[in-house]
Parts: sequence; structure tokens; C-alpha cells
Amino acid sequence: MSSANQQGADLPIPGPRHVAIIMDGNGRWAKRQGKLRIFGHKAGVKSVRRAVSFAANHHLDALTLYAFSSENWNRPAQEVTALMELFVRALDSEVKSLHKHNVRLRVIGDTSRFSARLQERIRRSEALTAGNDGLTLNIAANYGGRWDIIQGMRTLAQQVQAGELQPDQITEEGLSELVCLHEQAPVDLVIRTGGEHRISNFLLWQIAYAELYFTDVLWPDFDEHVFEGALNAFAHRERRFGGTTPIGADAS
Repeated sequence: MSSANQQGADLPIPGPRHVAIIMDGNGRWAKRQGKLRIFGHKAGVKSVRRAVSFAANHHLDALTLYAFSSENWNRPAQEVTALMELFVRALDSEVKSLHKHNVRLRVIGDTSRFSARLQERIRRSEALTAGNDGLTLNIAANYGGRWDIIQGMRTLAQQVQAGELQPDQITEEGLSELVCLHEQAPVDLVIRTGGEHRISNFLLWQIAYAELYFTDVLWPDFDEHVFEGALNAFAHRERRFGGTTPIGADAS
């Protein structure tokens, strides 16, 4: 087990249970190779495979990957089409291996905009791995944090309209139960590759108290050593959750 997951005198908090990654830099990586952007996306699939293996080997509860945001539809049509096809192929080629290694696959986001072919691949992949109890791999596809919160609020509004809920009964806890990933461990750590220092509408509700880790490494170059570095950085953070005493410290 990684030292980042051990709780000792030199590590004030235990390792994260749930890591989320904004996978950025595929296009720039491809440009440096003199290739089309889709070449970088294809190379990024290998990094996904490495990240999933690392997360499983380090006994994380969940790994959430930002694969396609709701804003990515604004990219050139040719690139979007190629990304959708790559998504289909990745599901076909990877899901059996995920199932073999006891990984449960979840796809979060508004999948209704995807083709019927892709939606069917998603349903089959989720069904195949539904009974697995190892790592949960969440793929955020056509996902946006604002969309996530809005769809939760719509449900609450419908409950109010139906007389099932009073406006003054709307609580933070109630909305938390309606956003994506509510049944999983809270997100502890967000990693963003590619050198940008922003959240890009990713899990806005879920990462309110998550630690943030930014690296200049482009996603196709993300490997076990970079992941380990992020976990080591997390292990030396002081997580207070709005309080004054770091998690893991003696509050007496």
C-alpha cells in the first residue's frame, strides 16, 4: 500500500477515498507531436487505463474522470464526432477488463444527447459491472456542475409543486441527495492536469471541501508517479472543513 494511504506521525490525515480528475492537455500534447487533436485523445485513453489501475491498487473507493463537459459540444463538429466514436470504442475495449478487476462503471451526466448506439453501450457497460464492489469508476460525460445542481433543484421544485415539500423544508442535505455521486464517498481530492488553475464547471457541489492539486503535466503524460505525487501532497494538507482543527489532529 502507498505511504500516502498510511496514517502515521508524518502524515496528518489519511489518504483520499475519492479522487476526481480533470483530464486536460490532450490537444496541446498532440500539437507538440505535430498531430491532430484526436491523436491526443487516443493517447489519453492509455492514461485513463493507468489511472484506474493505480486507483484500484491503492484501494480508493472511487475515481471520477471528467471526460466530456457540457461545454465541449462547442468544439469543432469533426472533433466531437471523433470523441463520441472514441468513447464507444473505449467502452467496447475496456469494460470487460474493468469487470474482470471488480471495477464498477458509472457514467454521470446528461446522456440523452448521445446517440442511441452510445447510450446502449453505456447501459450495457453499467449493467455488466453493477455488482462489482471494488473501485467505482465514474465517467463524467456531457456533464456540468451547474446542470447537476439545476436538475436537483428541479426535483425539489416538483416536490414543492406536488405538495410533498414546503419551501422552508428545502435543505442542503436534501439537495445533496439529488446531485450525482450522492451515494458515494465525498470527493476528497481534485487533480487537474495541463497547467490550468480552474474547475471548469466540474462537480461544483461535490467538491466544496475537496483539496485541489494542479500539475503542468499534460494528460497523455499522466502516470503513476504524478498520481503518487498528488496523493503525497494531499497527505500533508490540513483539512479543516471550516473548523480550526485539522482532520486527524487531537481536538482536545
